[in-house]
Amino acid sequence: MAISVCIVDDTSDIRLALEEIIRLSDEFKVLGSFESGEDALIKIPLLQPNVVLMDINLGGMSGIECVRRLKPANKDILFMMCTVYEEDEKIFEALNAGANGYILKKTSPAKLLEAIRELNEGGAPMSAQIARKVVAVFQQKTTSQGAELSGYTTGNLKTLSNREMEILVLLSKGMLYKEIAAQLFISQETVRKHVYHMYEKLHVNNRIEAVNKYFGR
Repeated sequence: MAISVCIVDDTSDIRLALEEIIRLSDEFKVLGSFESGEDALIKIPLLQPNVVLMDINLGGMSGIECVRRLKPANKDILFMMCTVYEEDEKIFEALNAGANGYILKKTSPAKLLEAIRELNEGGAPMSAQIARKVVAVFQQKTTSQGAELSGYTTGNLKTLSNREMEILVLLSKGMLYKEIAAQLFISQETVRKHVYHMYEKLHVNNRIEAVNKYFGR
């Protein structure tokens, strides 16, 4: 089954270019394309795509605010920020809002499709520049902050079921949903449901935050 995608970008040339890239492959299909966050708020819940490519600067409502409003009631939809911004503040604001991936618009078409595929399979794709920033921020955590978070995390982890904890361990090893499903002899959809319940219990929005709680960061 083709991976369904919606695009939210207020620049028509970029929006059309993204549509063309996605339509070039039989593996993907475009369900909708919107130029504003306000329009996306109405249409995306009706379309229920697998993945949404979301720009940050949309002129009116920001892409980050749009994700923040859409994610709670649409937990099955995966949001990937597709933007020119590389600032730490924008990256973590987007992840906290519920974004599952973060790539730059200068990413090549092949890498973009690979990122959409990886996201749909349970990964958390990020452009290399963004990934380095994320790692750097966590490396700057002080020992005292780490100890404080560790105590909080331990309590949260105790709320997980045995299966959810098992899946979290495999996520921490970088495994994709399909790999976890194969190892545990369950379907990808079952893995996805366990992950969503896990996110709710840990009070996180994405894989990166969940794994960092597991490691007490």
